[in-house]
Amino acid sequence: MNNTREVDVVVIGAGQAGLAAAHHLRRSGFEPDRDFVVLDHSPGPGGAWQFRWPSLTYGKVHGMHALPGMELTDADPLRPSAEVIGEYFARYERTFDLRVRRPVDVRTVREGSGGRLLVETSDGVWSTRALINATGTWDRPFWPRYPGQETFRGRQLHTAQYPGPEEFAGRRVVVVGGGASGTQHLLEIASYAAATTWVTRRPPVFREGPFDEEAGRAAVALVEERVRQGLPPRSVVSVTGLPLNDAIRQGIEDGVLDRQPMFDRITPTGVEWDDGRHIDADVILWATGFRAAIDHLAPLRLRAPGGGIRMEGTHAAADPRVHLVGYGPSASTIGANRAGRAAVRDIRRLLEREPAAA
Repeated sequence: MNNTREVDVVVIGAGQAGLAAAHHLRRSGFEPDRDFVVLDHSPGPGGAWQFRWPSLTYGKVHGMHALPGMELTDADPLRPSAEVIGEYFARYERTFDLRVRRPVDVRTVREGSGGRLLVETSDGVWSTRALINATGTWDRPFWPRYPGQETFRGRQLHTAQYPGPEEFAGRRVVVVGGGASGTQHLLEIASYAAATTWVTRRPPVFREGPFDEEAGRAAVALVEERVRQGLPPRSVVSVTGLPLNDAIRQGIEDGVLDRQPMFDRITPTGVEWDDGRHIDADVILWATGFRAAIDHLAPLRLRAPGGGIRMEGTHAAADPRVHLVGYGPSASTIGANRAGRAAVRDIRRLLEREPAAA
C-alpha cells in the first residue's frame, strides 16, 4: 500500500501502560517517528482518566502510581482527578518527547508480509515488526443482561457515563456492582437521592488493615494464572477486596452499604426478586466493570478456547511480536509500568534475533 509507513514498534494507547512502554522504548534508543510511534484515539492526554466524573477528586484515587522517570508531586487532592492526571500525562509526553499521535482510531491489526504486522488506522496504515497493545478497558463497559431490562421506563447508565451525584437528586437509584466504583457511587449519591439500593452478585469482601507488598503480589499472581491459562482476565481489584476505610465504615453504619443479593428481573418500574420483593426505581446504575478493548486484534486469532489471550510474560503465547500491557496482571498503575519495561526488553531481544528485512 502506497501510504504504508514502516516502524519497528507501534504502541496503541497512551494511558499509563502505553506511556510507560514509550518511555522505555526511548531509554532503549528507539526514536519516536523513526523507530516507533504511539497512537491514541483519545482527544487529549490522560488516558481513561480524562473521562472520569468531576466528583472523583485526586484525593479519592486509590493507588495512582507515578509514571517511570517523573513523579507526580504537589497535586491538589481536591481537584478532579481528570484534570490532575491529564495535566501530568501531558507534561510527561512533552518532557520525554513521546510525540503521541491523536486522535487516531486503530481499526484492525492483521498479518502483513515479511513477518510484519499491519496496523490499519483512521490515519493510514503502519507496518511494524512488533506491537505493544495498551488499550485498557474504558472503551468496553460491561452491561449484564437481565430479563425485562428493555421494559424499564427509568434511566439506565454505566459507570463509564456517570456524571456525578447531583444528577440523581430526588431519584430512587439502584446501584449494581460490588467493586470500588459501585461503593464510591453509592457514598456520593446517597445524600442527593430519594433512596438508594445496593445489589451485587456476590457478598462484598472488605479488607481490613494495610494492603502490603506481599498481599499485592498474591493478588497479581491470581490474575496472572488466569491469563496464563487463556481465560479472560479479572481485574486486580477484584481479588484484593474493598479497603475498609472511614468512608466505607460510615456507609455501612448509615445503611447506605447494606448489600442486597442480585435481583432476578427488571420491571417497568424497578427490580424484583423471585421471593416476591420489589423495589421501585427511577435509575439503574450499572457499576459492573469493563472488559479488555482488544477487538482490533481479532484477525491475529490470539484468543484461546477459554475466551482470553494466553500470555507468556507480557506477550501473547501465540505470537511473540504482540505484547499486551495493562492487560490482566498488569492492569494496575504500578503493574503497567513494570509491564512496559518488560515488553520493551523482550522486543529488543526479538528484533536483535530477527533483523529487519532488506
